[in-house]
Amino acid sequence: MSVGSFILMLHSHLPYYRKAGMWPFGEESVYECIAETYIPLLNIIDELNSEGIKANITLGITPVLAEQLADEHLNKGFVKFLDDRIEAARLDEKRFATRTDDKSARYLQLARFYKQWFSGIKSDYLERWQSDIIGTLRRFQDQGLIEITTSAATHCFSPLLETDSSLHAQFKTGVEAYKRHFGRAPQGAWLPECAYRPGDNSRSGIERWLYEAGIKYFFTESFVIEGGQKTELRRAFGPYGSIEYLPVSNMKETGLDTYEAYWLKDYPVSVLARHEQAGFQVWSADHGYPGDGNYREFHKKDDVSGLHFWKLTSKKTDLGDKEIYSPEAALQRVHENSDHYAAFIQQQLTDYLKAHGQPGLIMVSFDTELFGHWWFEGIIWIKEVIRKLKTYTAVKMQTASEYLAENPPRQAISLPESSWGSGGHWQVWLNNETEWMWPIIHDAEKTMESLVNTHSGNGNSKNGNNLSKRALDQAARELLLLESSDWPFLVTTGQAKDYAIERFNAHKDRFKTLTDMLKSGRYEESAIAEIENTDNCFPDIKPEYFSLN
Repeated sequence: MSVGSFILMLHSHLPYYRKAGMWPFGEESVYECIAETYIPLLNIIDELNSEGIKANITLGITPVLAEQLADEHLNKGFVKFLDDRIEAARLDEKRFATRTDDKSARYLQLARFYKQWFSGIKSDYLERWQSDIIGTLRRFQDQGLIEITTSAATHCFSPLLETDSSLHAQFKTGVEAYKRHFGRAPQGAWLPECAYRPGDNSRSGIERWLYEAGIKYFFTESFVIEGGQKTELRRAFGPYGSIEYLPVSNMKETGLDTYEAYWLKDYPVSVLARHEQAGFQVWSADHGYPGDGNYREFHKKDDVSGLHFWKLTSKKTDLGDKEIYSPEAALQRVHENSDHYAAFIQQQLTDYLKAHGQPGLIMVSFDTELFGHWWFEGIIWIKEVIRKLKTYTAVKMQTASEYLAENPPRQAISLPESSWGSGGHWQVWLNNETEWMWPIIHDAEKTMESLVNTHSGNGNSKNGNNLSKRALDQAARELLLLESSDWPFLVTTGQAKDYAIERFNAHKDRFKTLTDMLKSGRYEESAIAEIENTDNCFPDIKPEYFSLN
C-alpha cells in the first residue's frame, strides 16, 4: 500500500537568447544549460527506464525555450560550444601536465575529467539523441516516462499585463506551440513566476485563459493555499540568491494544506501547491543540499579556460580561498543527500497518513536549470532520489495528470493575488527600477489589439508573403517578447541589468518599426526580413489571438 504520492515538477525556462549576444549573457547561457542540465536529464530518464523505472517527472518546458531548443541556428552553435569546451580542457591538460606540484596534478585530473565529460555530452547529443532534444522529450512523453507541461508563450508576468487579449494571446500561443512540438494538447501549465491574479469587475481571472486554452491544472506556492504569515527571510540557491526577500504577511490562515489538489471556483481548473519543507530541503541557500561544501562552486572559473576547478568549500569562504573540487567526494555526498531526501519524503507522507487516515500528496517544484547548471551534481541527485523512492519506499511517484486522475479535487477554493517573489507579490517585477517598463508594455498591448482589429483578414496572400501580414505577424512576436518577465527580473536582481534594458528596448523599437508600417501602409521588406531573421520564434503565430472580438 502506498503511503502517498510524490510529484517532482521541474520548470524549464530561459529568456529568448537567440542572436542576442553570446557572453556573459546570450546564446552561451542556452548552451550551458543544454550541456549541464537538459542532455544529462535526457540521459537519466533513459537510464532509469533501462532499469525498469519510469522517471514520472512532470517537466515544464516554456514555449519560448522549446522554440530555442528546436532552432537550427542554436543547435549548430551548441556543437561549436562543446568543441570549444573540449579544446579548453585539452589545453588545460597540456598546461598542467608540465608542472610537478601537487595542486597542478589535481588540476590536471580535473582537466581530463572535463575533457571526457564534455566529449560524452557531445556524443550523447549527436548520436544518442540525434541532435533533437524536443523530439526526444516528445518520445519520452509518448512512452509514458514523463509528462510535459506548457506555460505562457514568453513567460510573461501575467497579473501586470493590462489587456485580457494579451493574456489570451500568451496562453493560446503557448498551447499551439506545444501541440506543434509534442503532437498533443498539454494538460498542465506553469504560471510564470507563479504569478496569479483573480478576476474582478473589469478583468477575468487568469484561470479563464487557462481553461479556454484547454489547460486542466497549474501550480502555486504553499503560502497561497495555507495563508498565514511567513516571517522567515529566505535566501534561495541559484539565480534567485540576489533577491532580498520580504516576509509574506497579511494573509489569513485558511485551514487548508498542500497535501491535496483543489479546484478553482470559477472554472474547473485544478491547482497544486508546493510542499514548503520538501522544497526547502533543496532550494534553501543556507540549509539546502546544494550548499554542501563538497559540491562544485558555480561562481569561480579558471581565468584561462573558464572551467570550474573548485568546490563550494563553505558558504563563508571567499572565492579566492576555495578548495579544489573532487568529483568523487561530491558523488559520495549525492548518495548521502538522496538517501536523506527519499527518507524525508517517506516520513512526511507516513506522518500525514497516520494523522488523517488517508494518503496525501507532496508536490515540489524547482527550476530545472538548478540541477546540473547551478548545482552541477543535481541531475545525478534526481536520478538517485527517483531510484530510491521506487526501490526502498512506499511512496508513489506520479506525474501531475496521473495524480489528478486518481485523486480529483474535493473542494473548490479562491486564490489571492500572489507570486513566488518577495512578499509574495509583485515587487520583484514592479519597483522603482522597472516601473518605466510597464506603461510601454500597456501601450503596446492596446496598439496591437487595435491593429489586429483593423487588419484582421486583410492581406492574406496565398504564398503568405504579403508585407502587411508579415509585419503584423512579426509585431505579434515582438510584443510577446517584450512582455517577457525576464527583463524586469534581470533588472531587479542586477544580474544583467544593462543587457535586460537593452533587450527590452530592442523589442520595443522593433515593435514600433512594424506598427508604424502598419499604420502608414508603407512597408520596407528589408527591415521586416531583418527582424524576422532575428526573432523567428512561433512560426505559426496568429495575431488574431490579440483580439477578443
